Amino acid sequence: MDIYERIKNRDPNETEFHQAVFEVVESIKPVLEMHPEFRSANILERIVEPERVIMFRVPWMDDGGDIHVNRGFRIEMNSAIGPYKGGLRFHPSVNLGILKFLAFEQVFKNALTTLPMGGGKGGADFDPKGKSNEEVQRFCQSFMLELARHIGPNTDVPAGDIGVGAREIGYLFGMYKKISNEFTGVLTGKGLNWGGSLIRPEATGYGSVYFAAEMLNARGETLEGRRCLISGSGNVAQYTMEKLIELGGIPVTFSDSNGYIYDEKGVDREKLDFLMELKNIRRGRVREYAEKYSEAVYTPVDPDLKYNPLWDHAAHCAFPSATQNEINGIDAGNLVKNGILVVSEGANMPTTPEGMNIFFDSGILYGPAKAANAGGVSVSGLEMSQNSMRLGWPAEEVDSRLKMIMKNIHKTCLDTAEYYGTPFNYVNGANIAGFVKVAQAMLDQGLV
Repeated sequence: MDIYERIKNRDPNETEFHQAVFEVVESIKPVLEMHPEFRSANILERIVEPERVIMFRVPWMDDGGDIHVNRGFRIEMNSAIGPYKGGLRFHPSVNLGILKFLAFEQVFKNALTTLPMGGGKGGADFDPKGKSNEEVQRFCQSFMLELARHIGPNTDVPAGDIGVGAREIGYLFGMYKKISNEFTGVLTGKGLNWGGSLIRPEATGYGSVYFAAEMLNARGETLEGRRCLISGSGNVAQYTMEKLIELGGIPVTFSDSNGYIYDEKGVDREKLDFLMELKNIRRGRVREYAEKYSEAVYTPVDPDLKYNPLWDHAAHCAFPSATQNEINGIDAGNLVKNGILVVSEGANMPTTPEGMNIFFDSGILYGPAKAANAGGVSVSGLEMSQNSMRLGWPAEEVDSRLKMIMKNIHKTCLDTAEYYGTPFNYVNGANIAGFVKVAQAMLDQGLV
């Protein structure tokens, strides 16, 4: 029985994890043939198993005095090249399988950045939406009471993710500082006046656009004048739009869980400022954008549709920036049909295997998440460096370093794919390059 079948039989309900493992296993087959030492040391069997899985209860009290219990997790997947690094996600969908998939992807993503970071992920099935600041604070403090014993600046450095923004990071850090009695860089995504890095909120979106620009540049094209479909309306989507506007692209869509906006004229700086105020300060819904701008069309989610109509508009570039598996086979077919040249993934694994195969067959430029959305964790790594040195770099320097990291990731993926006989296959390039780096480190360190 091969390793993929063993994983499915052992953990049958972890479908997202199965999907992530299958993608990597398929990509690295040529590597295993060329490196018998990886097979003899059972590197693949070891790399798919977390070094440590932590699961705990999180009791907290709401404003009415009622007690609730959520489930918290931290998956410490692999520390071969550095301390565990990866976000915390607070969302009702959080479960062990989703976090294992995210942690597994994080291992290879972090390896591609060239920074010394291992892979991890964590979170809870808690929903911050609709909760008061006081309720969110009480939950974060209870969550950190348990998590604190498992993390540290040289052990495991969490960050934010879906449902964990600046507010949550602040509450988590405050409780960690109280428990540990030290001020240290144990979390990234911190406030600028207490150890955070400039460009961190923007990093994933900016990085996704930089990666798309590099893919187009490899074929002699640019983002200038390109119409762009974006999903989501959180940090990743917002700063994807911001960087696109700066580079001459034209964002025309964005979304939330209730529906999506299509703006034929495109989102400009003024419109983006309104969206950021709407989502970040008022925590409103995207339909309010269409109420302000008459040229925009709002389409509510139709649960009976087998596809997402957001991806069925004529455009040149697509930036899925919401959640996993948001582009299925029908969506991928619609994107290709409508003239998409490049897909750059800002979310984690937003394309299903069927969708990926359609992208491969069509020959479009497809940047997978572990490469294209590595900007966020790259700047998290830069924040760790700044914390260690007790200094802060100006925004221009951080952005310049981010751009160079994304350029290097692109070159690594492109060169690796070419070397293994699959030119412009960024999925193979990213998986192979990340795997080889981690596998070599594991060999060097022995059976640990």
